[in-house]
Amino acid sequence: MNILLLRPVPGNERFGLGPFFRIEPLGMEYIAAALEADGHLVTLADLRFSRSLDHQMRRTRPALVGIAAMHALETDEVLALAAQVRALSPDVPIVVGGHTAAACPGPFLSRHVSAVVLDDAERAMPLLCAALECRRPLTSVPGLALPDGEGGDLRTGGEAGAFALEDVPLPARRHVAAWRRQYACLAHRPVWLVETARGCPFRCSFCSIWQLHARAVRERSIEAVCRDLATVGDHIFVADDLFWHHPSRSLALAQELVRRGICKQWILVQSRVDLVARHPDLLEAWRPVAREFDIFFGLEAATNEGLSGLMKDATVDQTVLGIEVARRLGYGVTGNFVIDPAWGEDDFERLWAFVERHQLHQAGFTILTPLPGTSYFEQMRPNLRARRWANFDMHHALWEPSLGAPRFFELYCETWRRSVLNLRGRKSLWQWMREVDPRNAL
Repeated sequence: MNILLLRPVPGNERFGLGPFFRIEPLGMEYIAAALEADGHLVTLADLRFSRSLDHQMRRTRPALVGIAAMHALETDEVLALAAQVRALSPDVPIVVGGHTAAACPGPFLSRHVSAVVLDDAERAMPLLCAALECRRPLTSVPGLALPDGEGGDLRTGGEAGAFALEDVPLPARRHVAAWRRQYACLAHRPVWLVETARGCPFRCSFCSIWQLHARAVRERSIEAVCRDLATVGDHIFVADDLFWHHPSRSLALAQELVRRGICKQWILVQSRVDLVARHPDLLEAWRPVAREFDIFFGLEAATNEGLSGLMKDATVDQTVLGIEVARRLGYGVTGNFVIDPAWGEDDFERLWAFVERHQLHQAGFTILTPLPGTSYFEQMRPNLRARRWANFDMHHALWEPSLGAPRFFELYCETWRRSVLNLRGRKSLWQWMREVDPRNAL
């Protein structure tokens, strides 16, 4: 079967984090590898950089089109793209998948979309293709949401179930080779995305990862990860939801990478401060794997009350210790904090004091946003009557803040100014310039 996979142009491509984090569609590369292993012909088009949809459709004449929905703010773009595909090919089946679609399929089940994938797409897509080839109804394919004809959705016989990540070949990265130089994180380019594990066991109220994966974590084998890292370039963003989650496996992986002589120029991972505070030995073992090694921490709050309210299951003392351990062992530290629209002026002052006291000169700040698939979304649903998906970018307030919108955004902008523009003069000019690559904003 001839299959076209599409990565849409997101609505925030020139706003928020969009200009600074343009990463490859790794999930679609894994799907392509799984489909090709079953004998299908796959074309992957990253529409941020590739030729027009019309060109792709005419060139490939696909029997199936898959569209990635990576984030809630891209919902309108995904639906518009599905409508364009339908106009160009009235009979082609159109499938939507990705994190936000699996977490909340309803908004994607438009009259143009045939199905939404709820299961891991590396498994579900080959099953779906087999059904289409044999002319079986999509209701026979597990792990899908289908339009029920009455504005709702029909779930097909339960999900296909979690499967071992080893069942999927390494990603078919050749599909994005033409755009490799476009993939960047801040001043690092080209950047390669690598996954060693999937899922998270924690229960943060603002995150849907743990609900999507039932608080389970699945890991790729050490051999598969080593082979993947040996073939990619020198600047790596590890996509794992929680790096170093499994200490003994993480230690064994680091030791094997060192034994094989694999050392990258730059690696960025995402982890938790409490985990790092408990396992400095892991950071010692991993430090030789990259000349520059950065950790992104979801710090979220500067008070224990704030952490508890977000169900973070961590304390400020652990935050401070984790940062100290990472810095002492030669890691760069970047943290993100969540700004609650319910905050008063004192809350902003406490955050500024915390950032200053602990010299968090690489920090980001996002507005607490009820993303679909999270418990917070269900809690705040009554406040979201006038829903504009483009505003789910974590830089908009989706309801009136306690301080009123003008004052809230004045303080929110001041928070960013203190970090990005370095108003306190804590960064050297060279440090500031290294964090921003003007090419990413063009």
